[in-house]
Parts: sequence; C-alpha cells; structure tokens
Amino acid sequence: MSDPAGGSGYDALLLLSFGGPEGPEDVRPFLDNVTRGRGVPPERLDEVAEHYLHFGGVSPINALNTAMIDRIEAELAARGIDLPVYFGNRNWHPMVEDTVAAMARDGVRRALVLATSAWAGFSGCGQYQDDIARARAAAGRDAPELVRLRQFHDHPLLIAAFADAVRAARTELGDDHARVRLVFTAHSIPVAADAAAGPPQTGGRLYSRQVRETAALVAAAAGWDDHHDVVWQSRSGPPQVPWLEPDVCDHIAGLDAGVDAVLVCPIGFVSDHLEVIWDLDTEARDAARARGLGFARAGTPGTDPRMAQMVVDLVTEEFESAAPLRSGTEPQFGRTIDGARCAPGCCAAAARSPDAGAAPTSS
Repeated sequence: MSDPAGGSGYDALLLLSFGGPEGPEDVRPFLDNVTRGRGVPPERLDEVAEHYLHFGGVSPINALNTAMIDRIEAELAARGIDLPVYFGNRNWHPMVEDTVAAMARDGVRRALVLATSAWAGFSGCGQYQDDIARARAAAGRDAPELVRLRQFHDHPLLIAAFADAVRAARTELGDDHARVRLVFTAHSIPVAADAAAGPPQTGGRLYSRQVRETAALVAAAAGWDDHHDVVWQSRSGPPQVPWLEPDVCDHIAGLDAGVDAVLVCPIGFVSDHLEVIWDLDTEARDAARARGLGFARAGTPGTDPRMAQMVVDLVTEEFESAAPLRSGTEPQFGRTIDGARCAPGCCAAAARSPDAGAAPTSS
C-alpha cells in the first residue's frame, strides 16, 4: 500500500476504544469480555447488566465513536491528509483483533493509534498497549506496525470543549440557582494503582494528578471563579481495597448547606457511556434530588468538532515530529510502538492486580 499521507510514513489511523453492547443479547457476553480472568462474582455482573438493560441493553459509546470518526475523516480531508480511519474495540465489536487483521489485508503497513483515553496508568494507558500487542500477534507476520499517539489530557482544544460544556450546563440551571458547586468526576481506581501511575522520580499518582490538572484548566477556561471539587465514580471491587475517594454521590450528599445546585462535569470521559448515563445522569442526579439540589451535567466532548481537530493535531505532531501542543505541566506519555510500554511507571504492571480492574470501566 502506498503512503496516502503525503510522505509521512503512515498509511492509516486506528481509533481504539473500550466498546459497549448494542442490544440486550450483547450485555452478558460484553461483560464477560470486560471481566475475563478477574474473578468478578456473577451476582456483580447481574447487577451491572441491569444497569445496561435499563437503557435497552445499548451503550451509546459505539455510536458516538462512529460519529467521532466521521468528524475526524472530515477534518483530515479539510487539511488535505489522505489517511483512512479504522475502528476497533477491546471488549465488543468491532473487536480490535478483527480490525487489525482487516488492516493487514488492506495492505496497511504502518498506522497511528488513537486510544480514547487521555490518561496515564494501567487502565488509561497500559491496557491499550496490551490491546495493540494482542491484535498484532493475532494478525501474524503481516500485522502493521502500530504507533500509539500520546496522552492528551491538557490539549487546549480538549480544555476548550469541556469549558464550553460547563458553561452550557450552568445555563441549564438558570438564574434560580445562585450557589452552584462545580464538581469534576473521573473513574476511580485503586489507590495502589494510582500510586504506581507515573515514573517514581515524578512521585507517582500521575493519573490523579493529570485529572486534577485538567479540572483546574477547564474551570479557569470556563471562567469559574468559585471553588470546584474533584471526585471519583464507578468504583467496585472488594470493600477492603482502598480506591480513590470521595465518591461523587457521597460528595453530593455531604455538600454544605450554602449550595443550592451541583454541576457535574465528567472530566475523565471522552464520550458518554453507561458509567456516565447511569452513574451520573441517574445515581448522581438522584443524590442531588435527595438533598433538594438542582442538578446539571456537562456534556462529553467526543463529537464536538474540536475533538476531531485535536486528533488531527496529534496526527500532524507525529508527522512533523513537532513539540506537543499543551496547556499544562504534568508529565505525559503514551507514544509507543507495537504495544511497547511507556516510560517506567506510566502504565505499571503492578497495577494489574485483580482488584485494579474488578468492574467494567470505559474510556
């Protein structure tokens, strides 16, 4: 296959994501894929399955990723970059193994990979490296070289998209709510896994540090002068294993009496999926209602045109070996080849205990 991207050395882009069921019959097979080898009790899977079935057994994540790909293709075309975009998932169709095999049949020899996670750590980085390595191994000797694009937690366009979503959600609350608390939320992970995220010389805890930096950047860009909070959601696993806290619902329940509404921004998620529409739109909203608080939830940026612009920025950075376009200062990693690990500690294998991934999670 000739290089369609103007001599860049790359001939495709792969969007790699988590996946989600697209009907009731998909739910348990999907959850089995997510939790395989982790010893999750069947009753826990039954509980999570009910959450999916509440929405007809459909997660919005695949449709949103497809819409994101449409925007990325349009942005590539607008910049004169002829680069076909492929789509693969870790846990549901299209499975990344099938996609990489199709890329090999199409003659792709070297491709960039965008993982739909902005973060350091095993769940946000290392697991995607494993996906890349597994898919290449399944494709055999004709597998394309796959180069992972870097983490992007502080890219200015991501910050701008989230900031506009915060402003729009504040408008939804109206003038009746004068004392609104802005609460950023990301997926909780075990405290030990967070401690292992990031090279030791940087102090570890890079996942939570990146989340906090993104939240601060978005709050500032949104012109939010009041206090904001960073909390966590969607934890699971044995109760004796410490996870990042506070939980978003517990936090809402404990807000001080001077607050009359809560605005939740799912800063840790690129697109809506079950852990947004259930954990936030359902459970967090109920927690706010129980306190008599107004509630609004900022949208995720996946289908915002700036997300596609950001992706193509990352692509052109790789083409040109350009300096990363960033708004923050926390370390970033993720640019790896064929499933190789990042800098020591970014996606430490030590975080791969059964407790580190005992619940279905998404990006």
